[in-house]
Amino acid sequence: MTPQEYVQKKAVASGSSFYYAFLFLPKPRREAITAFYAFCREVDDVVDEMVDPGVAATKLAWWKSEIAQSFSDQPTHPVTKALMPTVASYHIEQRHLLAIIEGCQMDLEQTRYLDFVALQRYCHLVAGVVGEVAANIFGQTQDATTAYAHKLGLALQLTNIIRDVGEDALRGRIYLPVSELQQFDVKAHEILKRQYTDDFQQRFTALMCFQAERAHRFYDEALALLPQADRRSQKPGLMMASIYRTLLREIERDNFSVLNQRVSLTPLRKLWLAWRVQALGRL
Repeated sequence: MTPQEYVQKKAVASGSSFYYAFLFLPKPRREAITAFYAFCREVDDVVDEMVDPGVAATKLAWWKSEIAQSFSDQPTHPVTKALMPTVASYHIEQRHLLAIIEGCQMDLEQTRYLDFVALQRYCHLVAGVVGEVAANIFGQTQDATTAYAHKLGLALQLTNIIRDVGEDALRGRIYLPVSELQQFDVKAHEILKRQYTDDFQQRFTALMCFQAERAHRFYDEALALLPQADRRSQKPGLMMASIYRTLLREIERDNFSVLNQRVSLTPLRKLWLAWRVQALGRL
């Protein structure tokens, strides 16, 4: 299997909404974003599939070493072999990849975030930096597009957090800020138990409405930041905004039943949403 085949398989197997946004890119950009996405998946899987935190930490340390070695023209992993030929063309820097690893490292070291400022730092590393790199690969020409990419990355990550509350609870993680749990009188142990009572349902729904409203606000702010000159090149990001915001609305319509199920969109619906942005320019 060639490095290109490996990263393609990794992207398809993930079942992620990102895959649908890649389909409409010219081949060189599609190959670059696929390799970059495969890298993100590799390091994220280290944490998500963790059995032993010590082993996971060792694997992330290996990835740091692999990135340093790759930028010295000695990649050894199929992902870095596929990614490195694209870094110069699309301004992918070593610091970008190390920041993403640092964000995954945070998942090994903490399972709570005291306030939204602390959560934002995590989101910056695992989503904002990803958005910045992706915007360059898509064809960014305006400096202001970087701010858009970071803000959109934050909105997408907050949507992920809302969707995955139940799955994260199974791993002992709660990404909802502690200060906001306190604000809505929701106890951490109630989320970890994943058991609804009438009283808990009311408090939890209020908390999740607050989270969703903030995510919607960041989508609006991101779209307002995107320069008109880059709107065409950034269509893949706009596809992601359309898909994830539709997902967020589905979660809202389902009254935030995220503790015991994963709300998702069908592949056909994701493809339709992506095509609508590509063909009609509409979110």
